[in-house]
Amino acid sequence: MRILHFFKTSFPDSMGGVEQVINQIARGANKLGVKTDVLSLTPDRVERTIEIDGYLAHRARMDFQLASTGFSASAFLRFAQLAKQADVIHYHFPWPFMDVVHFATRVKKPTVVTYHSDIIRQKNLLKLYRPLMNKFLASVDRIVATSPNYLATSDVLGKFSDKVSVIPIGLDKDTYPQPLPERLQFWRNKLGPKFFLFIGVLRYYKGLHVLMEAAQGTDYPIVIVGAGPIEQELKAQVAQLGLRNIHFVGFLSGSDKVALLTLCYGVVFPSHLRSEAFGISLLEGAMYGKPMISSEIGTGTTYINIGDETGLVVPPSDPVALRQAMNYLWDHPEEAAEMGKRGEERYWNYFTAEQMVKSYVNLYDDLVRHHHGTSR
Repeated sequence: MRILHFFKTSFPDSMGGVEQVINQIARGANKLGVKTDVLSLTPDRVERTIEIDGYLAHRARMDFQLASTGFSASAFLRFAQLAKQADVIHYHFPWPFMDVVHFATRVKKPTVVTYHSDIIRQKNLLKLYRPLMNKFLASVDRIVATSPNYLATSDVLGKFSDKVSVIPIGLDKDTYPQPLPERLQFWRNKLGPKFFLFIGVLRYYKGLHVLMEAAQGTDYPIVIVGAGPIEQELKAQVAQLGLRNIHFVGFLSGSDKVALLTLCYGVVFPSHLRSEAFGISLLEGAMYGKPMISSEIGTGTTYINIGDETGLVVPPSDPVALRQAMNYLWDHPEEAAEMGKRGEERYWNYFTAEQMVKSYVNLYDDLVRHHHGTSR
């Protein structure tokens, strides 16, 4: 069986959440004897096809970008060629250019789309795009939501609920490096024995401005891992509030990230908008057995972090509630450790890459069987 994934970006060019999911599915499916092609766009002059972890990553040249949607003339032909040899086409939503390619190349293969997020920010463009979006989602065979919470709260998914399955995003702990003793020592010296950790791209919907307000009047270290568009704004806010306990450490390598996940006392994940559809770095906290603090935004974050069981869940954009939650965990180490343990159990029960891959491969099998049944 051969699967073609299509999304605007992919490994190794870019390391966001969707790219991680495609990479995990492709690597895992390879172990089960399923061949995978991944087609994405790139603005750079790079090799057109490379092999990664047993699957093929193909890149089409991006010609221009409009409202964070890449367009590529050569992608139509590349897609049509790769689709010919595939048994199932696996799309990743949202990316409006993909819908155009889907209809223009008249795909006759079984199709599945993983619905990663509603379109939140581009309200005016959504008005233009909505008819195409609805037509695209109506035309695919199956839609996958990444958590039951997102399915329950997304108006778009509600319209197509008869063909939606839920397959949570999974991570493979074996692909994370072991923490190196000298890195553990380095960070322990720098940050002390007990600190809160945030990992993520510094974007508007991560709620970091709320975290900065919540940090007022506290003295425990809060470590921010990641870079991104709002970094300067956040640093200005820290200076303006006179905070002394916020450590911006920038974008880190895998081994440093793992060292911090191993050492941290708890993970804070203050995303306040539904653009945060799942929260892979929140799940990393659970995987490392840490208590979590997140906001209730009706998405996968509250499927990973169950309030008062694996951590604390607070209302979004509420710095006072966030501060109270951090204070509570800080002052109750035994309870915090228990929560972390339950979070880790939850990871092993629901969120391993192995479970995610098996669910997708079963879904592919279903689609192919059904397709042959109807097309004979």
